[in-house]
Amino acid sequence: MQNQMSFKEADILQYHLSNQRFITMVKVYERNQDVVICYTGEREQIIQLLRKFSYEKVSVPEHVWQNSGREVNREYWDRLVQKVICRMLRKCFLPMSVRELIILGKSVKYVWEGIRSLSKGRIEVPVLDATAIAVSVLRGDFATAGSVMFLLGIGEILEEWTHKKSVDDLARSMSLNISKVWLLADGKEILVDTEQIQPGDVVVIHMGNVVPFDGIVVEGSGAVNQASITGEALAVAKEEGGYVYAGTVLEEGELRIQVKETAGSNKYEKIVAMIEESEKLKSSMEGKAAHLADKLVPYTMLGTALVYLLTRNVTRALSVLMVDFSCALKLAMPISVLSAIRESSTYKITVKGGKFLELVQEADTIVFDKTGTLTNASPTVAQVIPFIEEEPKELLRIAACLEEHFPHSMARAVVNAAQAQGLTHEEKHSKVEYIVAHGISSMVDGKKVVIGSYHFVFEDEKCCIPEGTQSRFDNLPENYSHLYLAIEGKLAAVICIEDPLREEAAGAIKALKEAGFSKIVMMTGDSEKIARSVASRVGVDEYFAEVLPEEKARFVESERAAGRKVIMVGDGINDSPALSAADVGIAINDGAQIAREIADITIDAGSLNELVTLKHISNGLAKRVKGNYLSIVGINSALILLGIGGIVQPTTSALIHNTSTLAISLNSMKDLLS
Repeated sequence: MQNQMSFKEADILQYHLSNQRFITMVKVYERNQDVVICYTGEREQIIQLLRKFSYEKVSVPEHVWQNSGREVNREYWDRLVQKVICRMLRKCFLPMSVRELIILGKSVKYVWEGIRSLSKGRIEVPVLDATAIAVSVLRGDFATAGSVMFLLGIGEILEEWTHKKSVDDLARSMSLNISKVWLLADGKEILVDTEQIQPGDVVVIHMGNVVPFDGIVVEGSGAVNQASITGEALAVAKEEGGYVYAGTVLEEGELRIQVKETAGSNKYEKIVAMIEESEKLKSSMEGKAAHLADKLVPYTMLGTALVYLLTRNVTRALSVLMVDFSCALKLAMPISVLSAIRESSTYKITVKGGKFLELVQEADTIVFDKTGTLTNASPTVAQVIPFIEEEPKELLRIAACLEEHFPHSMARAVVNAAQAQGLTHEEKHSKVEYIVAHGISSMVDGKKVVIGSYHFVFEDEKCCIPEGTQSRFDNLPENYSHLYLAIEGKLAAVICIEDPLREEAAGAIKALKEAGFSKIVMMTGDSEKIARSVASRVGVDEYFAEVLPEEKARFVESERAAGRKVIMVGDGINDSPALSAADVGIAINDGAQIAREIADITIDAGSLNELVTLKHISNGLAKRVKGNYLSIVGINSALILLGIGGIVQPTTSALIHNTSTLAISLNSMKDLLS
């Protein structure tokens, strides 16, 4: 039994329980030390797990409990509750004269904001709020003034809370989660846990990988994409003596950096600052709502004046002033978008800004990479076919020695196969050179070794097939993808990769068409034969085989130039140019780190059906926004007409207006797919 639980302890417990395979959902409530667990299997298993649990024994990455958002949620919830309780206590226990003095004091803030807006030549929402409050106070209608300020205060807290939460959630999704790095020790690269790295250590960053720590380049050169930190679109050249930041991505070259900071390198704070300074979170729906809200203010003021001139009735004129469209528009729209982002996260979909949900709804074309996207995220080695007098195991060992440095599903398949067979592959090679979408080149025991695509090995590197093995080459199994390994200019082995289709691929493609996509395309570097087979089985509209990364990007750009909204889905380094070129780039979250950094949205690798879920959420968001507009215009227009007709008094009008605004906002927080 625990009498008190800190925010950190709650995050540790949540992390530990959610990582148990038989637990499907867990929610920890630190305020009353309660835990809600959904699980499969036996109840006794859960009880034993909780009995054995100890905060000290659980190893949790710092990023899990640092900036987890739990403390922020408690802070704003407490502020909301405190505001409501204080208002109720004042109404119950303070005499009217004291309440009027408090309302008068609070009104100064809003009146001052209105005066400041007018002094800048802008007739915007603060002017409307100030006028409504000031006129109510001058008429002695302190109850109306108090209600208006109370509801405005509630709205401010909700808006600040949702913005703060969305920024924190987005920053966490972009923060580092790197478990292993290449440490340079005694001239060799050793793969170690990030926790073992100390300031002063030298780590090696290979092309396509995220820089794990802040540090100084001590050897090598490369182009570093710093968009996640600085917002710069173009990669920045880094050479010896240059400084690199944690969270940036090495697009080209290889760097050896001396680590300066190891505790996350404040990447979280850097990302928050970048987001706060940018408009990345804003969708055009939010921007239009805010702009429309401010544009409507002069018309509300004009309507108030006209009603007074025509009726000479202050009460009826105030009924117009007490009702404006801007408050609801400015509050409900951002909440709708941020709620949709939050709901997406429950399906393991990370959306890096509201505008991307809007673009998903508008998109009519979706382009898929094949390997690791339409096919299984974890391909396997089916067989190694030798073309020289060498054991297949030794050839696999050499291949794994090179492939372990690079983040691609094919490379993982080779490394995993070597590991499964107990093949150790010490660093026997010299510097490894990676050519995007082609292959790898290095020196092993003084011999040049290349591994990669047919185009790279036979056309670029001019390797040949050993004499007497042509028939074996001509009869390679056609149902596998092939990696070609050559030593000293001669084909040494063909590694057959089993790259099975995802079980849900065909169903997901069909569902995406039903959800609104008119054109679905598959692009792959594989052969025409393999591409045609996959395309026919999954049901895409078009496919392109043997394409290079720049060709994928050019296709995306040509589709956009033709007026289509394009989504690109991929998982590898070779997909990054197309991900950047698309209106929305979507990365599979166990793919290459550079793809995840560049992408606007990441989805869990478990199922392509999450793309269908994403489309339904974005479609639902557009529908909700339209419904909000109709509700806001309908309710407020009715209130204005009722006020002009003298049927509703200003106090009642203000109460209904603000209550409806909160009701619409609260409704906007509901899940779209419930």
